[in-house]
Amino acid sequence: MLRALLKTMRPRQWTKNAFLFAALVFDGELFHLPDFLRTLAGFGLFCLISSAVYIFNDLLDVESDRMHPVKKNRPIASGRLPMPIAVAAGVVLLAFTLVTGYLLAWEFALTLLIYFILMLAYSKWLKHILILDVLVLAAGFVLRVHAGTTLIVVERFSPWMYVLMALLALYLGFGKRRAELTLLAANATEHRQVFGGYTLPLLDQFITIVSGTTIVAYAMYTFF
Repeated sequence: MLRALLKTMRPRQWTKNAFLFAALVFDGELFHLPDFLRTLAGFGLFCLISSAVYIFNDLLDVESDRMHPVKKNRPIASGRLPMPIAVAAGVVLLAFTLVTGYLLAWEFALTLLIYFILMLAYSKWLKHILILDVLVLAAGFVLRVHAGTTLIVVERFSPWMYVLMALLALYLGFGKRRAELTLLAANATEHRQVFGGYTLPLLDQFITIVSGTTIVAYAMYTFF
């Protein structure tokens, strides 16, 4: 059961939370030990709250996951992780991260809470709305970047970095949608309603546009 819980927490997805280090890196404070340790602690807490999001997401999607060719093997969907245990674990993770995050900085704890609410709304409603579903995922990455700025004193972090990180997240989001649409093919709408509005040519156009604007945003960052 512990192994099933750990799998549901998606530790392989924790690399996304490396966006917290953006402020530390681009402000030139990576080798300043106190700031590095605070950011590292924030990274760990964001990993835990993102795991809480994954747990509640799997609980909300348990019925649709059971019809998915791959997601049916997830611990909650397959029954290897009982739903009451999953609920308890999610609540404990949420409470621990918010309380500990507040000890680091109240702005950081607030960012954690906003992220959790946004992702929960995504799991329940927003992921069914065309384009908005990807925009919400991108907002999650921007919140990660902002969380990093709340943990240290930022002097040279450019607002262009927010734009750049948002565009990178959009690129990943549209790429993920394309991969899912290719995998599910004709049965895509049975697993997620939003796929009824996406087509491969449309997603290819989005990816091309976002790729170009990402390069422009990085250029603007380096210039200004």
